[in-house]
Amino acid sequence: MIRLDGESLTIDDVVRVAREDEPVALTSDARERVRASRERVESVVDTDEAVYGVTTGFGDLVNTRIPRDKREELQANLVRSHATGAGRPLEREEVRALLLTRANALSKGYSGIRESVVDLLIAMLNEGVHPVVPSRGSLGASGDLAPLAHVAVVLIGEGEADYEGEWLSGGEALARAGFEPVTLQAKEGLALINGTQLTVGLAALLVHDAERLLLTADAAGALTTEVTMGSVVACDPAIQRVRPHSGQAESAANVQRFTRDSAVVESHRNCDRVQDAYSIRCLPQVHGAVRDAVAHLREAVEIELNSATDNPLVFPNGEVDPRASGGDAADIVSGGNFHGAPLSHRLDYVAGALTDLASISERRTDRLLNPHIQEAHLPPYLARNAGTESGLMIAQYTAASLLAECRATGRAGTDSTPVSGGQEDHVSMSATAAYGARRVLENVRQVVAVELLCAAEAAEYVEESLGTGTTALYEAVRELVPPLSGDRSLAGDIETLAALVVSEEIENRIAD
Repeated sequence: MIRLDGESLTIDDVVRVAREDEPVALTSDARERVRASRERVESVVDTDEAVYGVTTGFGDLVNTRIPRDKREELQANLVRSHATGAGRPLEREEVRALLLTRANALSKGYSGIRESVVDLLIAMLNEGVHPVVPSRGSLGASGDLAPLAHVAVVLIGEGEADYEGEWLSGGEALARAGFEPVTLQAKEGLALINGTQLTVGLAALLVHDAERLLLTADAAGALTTEVTMGSVVACDPAIQRVRPHSGQAESAANVQRFTRDSAVVESHRNCDRVQDAYSIRCLPQVHGAVRDAVAHLREAVEIELNSATDNPLVFPNGEVDPRASGGDAADIVSGGNFHGAPLSHRLDYVAGALTDLASISERRTDRLLNPHIQEAHLPPYLARNAGTESGLMIAQYTAASLLAECRATGRAGTDSTPVSGGQEDHVSMSATAAYGARRVLENVRQVVAVELLCAAEAAEYVEESLGTGTTALYEAVRELVPPLSGDRSLAGDIETLAALVVSEEIENRIAD
């Protein structure tokens, strides 16, 4: 059970709820904060104070005052009008991450929403009422408006939802699950749709997968180092100590650990080769830099998961300088916490770093296959009968194609497009950055899978025993993909190994 308090949600929690359907509940302390926040909103509802989204319109219509008898209609119209996304629907895990992170943000008690609305959001998550959310439409400011609006319309019995594998109207999906829709009151529509929860949910899943990918990439690189008769001297701790980047040290230590007790390494320790090519020798530096980039994103995601990112924010009395807003509404303050820049720039950074991971992996694959630079014990393209057979030649083509796609991914975080009559004149494109980074990661998974496929095949031509970790890796590959006995289609092999690349299986088998 994941207990939401707005303060302690973790990346692992997001994974457990999004992928493993872990149930969720609101803590009693969070309930108290939500109630107190709602009371502060209700204290100004019947006043004539100008409070953004409560007594005024939205965006460019901020100066339009809303009559008291139209304020509930304002909230319903807000979610209806903003549910205007396009593109493929979000995947199940993406929707669940979105629901979870939004519920947690609301549980902080700065959104002015009723407890019953948060309860319905959590109940939908627990009972599998998954809104159908088009993936495109967010600008990352004012948060992920359109995707969150597609969630909010289901809460009021509209829109569409997937329930038990069937697409239904929002009202029908709620009814089948035993729930009734809510009537949104002042501030609640805005509280539901204004925030960075799509971005941070996607980013949390990305961090989890990228960290596993990096472990497997280190292992694949270690196996390639062995079967190409490379040296692990470049991973010596002394080298890392005089350039103490944490990611570099971790990747170097992994290679040494995975190749421990390797008879292959010992067999040529005193050979005439002075240095290996960069793709082997500089593995710690390159993989380590990617690891540091992912750690930088993790830091931002961990903060964002437990942040209040909607607007306006509702603070306890006395927390806000009264000069920030006048009159009775001094503690309901407009700001910009919905802006996704803290995530978008790091997502772009990670996308670029992961592209470099694909680049170095593809170069190691070339060293395994290329007859002009291969070691003498390896046949051209690792083909059993080179010439009449192509072996693994085209696997490297596929890796090169995937790498080209990674390099074509743009820098979304610097591509602002003004909207809302210029009121929202600088946006973050954080969701676009998240989609781009996840697309890069999917490609890199397959690039590393190609290296695994080729390195395991090259191991068939090595007589000495591999290291402890690389033996476990080789065995994991061979349980899924047999060695070549002649030419065959490799598409299924690459797909199978791509799933292995970010699986817990690799971590469990080689991490000891």
